[in-house]
Amino acid sequence: MTLLSALCREISRASGSPFVLRDRRSAAGGCINETAVLQGQDGRGFFVKLNRPDLAHMFAAEAEGLLALRTPGAIRVPEPLCHGVVEGRSFLVMEHVPLGGPSRPALFGEQLAALHRHVAPRFGWYRDNTIGSTPQINPWCDDWVVFYREHRLGFQIRRAAKAGGGAGLIDAVEQLMEGLPALFPGYRPVASVLHGDLWSGNHDTDREGRPVIFDPAVYYGDREADVAMTELFGGCGPEFYAAYESVWPLDPGYRVRRDLYNLYHLLNHFNLFGGGYAGQSERVARRLLAEVR
Repeated sequence: MTLLSALCREISRASGSPFVLRDRRSAAGGCINETAVLQGQDGRGFFVKLNRPDLAHMFAAEAEGLLALRTPGAIRVPEPLCHGVVEGRSFLVMEHVPLGGPSRPALFGEQLAALHRHVAPRFGWYRDNTIGSTPQINPWCDDWVVFYREHRLGFQIRRAAKAGGGAGLIDAVEQLMEGLPALFPGYRPVASVLHGDLWSGNHDTDREGRPVIFDPAVYYGDREADVAMTELFGGCGPEFYAAYESVWPLDPGYRVRRDLYNLYHLLNHFNLFGGGYAGQSERVARRLLAEVR
């Protein structure tokens, strides 16, 4: 059986309706997975991700993350259909959402704030997942500062040390971890459901102009982490941030903690791609150390 035939079989089983392939086309995606859109003769379309069979757990976690983001009904999220391993490839099949409609940053801001209103009693998630292809560890924790220190910064800096991160970077981040409580004066975040990887490549609008989020790294954490990520590689524009704060204002300390939350992603980029991310991470860590002192 070919891979395409096996995927059509899995779609038919999961959807409860025979899926006969009319067209397959490659889809734009990241650098981690092979992606395609499968169009059926009945008009149904599905977005498919493929990878090595040993990465099936990554797709299982992504499917569960998509469901977690869909549960509040606050913003459009593709519906996962099935995942597993066929013909020597791991796969994830989800609803295909045609993108590229008119941008509506204010609506996106309002809907993201509404999503963040969905909270849990503790920080973390019921399972680990991945951020890109890096493991993301999510044990339940009552203390956000402890969670972020140990399972976000600590996890990444240990990997960075093994990957050849310089002594200056390691020292700066370790000092920052020790002084972390000083960056949370009077601020006690709630455990909001987070997309977890909300850079510009992981959100868009559908053809009707409705915001859509996808490719998540879900956990429950400080909502500021999601907002900060939108600013890391180019922001969403003033309308987005004004609309978000009209629904749920940010604490004044966000302007400092924004760097703290993006440091996690910069360290992850160093661990994934190397290059100049080490220097950028060290500069951000030392800037934060100035706030601690």
